Amino acid sequence: MKKLQISAIAFAVTSIAAGSAMAQSSKTNAWEGFYGQVGVGYGTITPSIQNGTATVSGFPVTANTNATNLNNLNTGVANIAAGYNYGINDKWIVGLGLSYDPGASSTATGTLNVTAPVNASLGPYSGAKLGSTNATYQFKNVYSITVNPGYAIDKDKLAYMMLGYTGATVGLSSPDIPYNTVNLTGYVVGLGYKQMITQSLYMLGEVKYASYGQKTASVSGSGVTLSNSISANGAELLVGVGYRF
Repeated sequence: MKKLQISAIAFAVTSIAAGSAMAQSSKTNAWEGFYGQVGVGYGTITPSIQNGTATVSGFPVTANTNATNLNNLNTGVANIAAGYNYGINDKWIVGLGLSYDPGASSTATGTLNVTAPVNASLGPYSGAKLGSTNATYQFKNVYSITVNPGYAIDKDKLAYMMLGYTGATVGLSSPDIPYNTVNLTGYVVGLGYKQMITQSLYMLGEVKYASYGQKTASVSGSGVTLSNSISANGAELLVGVGYRF
């Protein structure tokens, strides 16, 4: 009886190993299948804040706002990603990837100015600067969904592109205005390269460019309500390691 049980276990193990080998051999492309990866790197974001409006408590008309001295946001980046590659043939694949940068970036600053409109009825206040505040901003929770066409140089090397949809949350604050957030969305493009280092582990390098469309942000504090359109462009350089299933 014991010999029969051992034989059954040996048969099961052999069957699983054979099934795994058949699954590997049935792949159209060595890079076909699921993957997961982590990376670190560097990002830079160029913000844009368009001229807007301001409602000032006690002031009879709507004032104007504009942003000056906007600094680029330069920050370290951490990234996690996963996806699936479908083999078209032994050289070409097309993948679907999900990417997420957890946490928040470092911060950068700019100045928001409030100016009265040119209006003769305002007398000495016509066109006058009513005030300004130093704003602090940061990016967080950056994510993307991309289609990734790739070319397998060989079973150990893959070059690929990324094209898709991206989103991020922008946090804004100042000494006069409480912390507020606005969500931006846009498109992302990129290039990448993967190199196997073991049968399943690989190292990678990626560069991405993202463009976020305009979104109106309204913030209030100290008797002032500001409304401005915000957009941004960003670039990200990553290196990391991944696992090919």
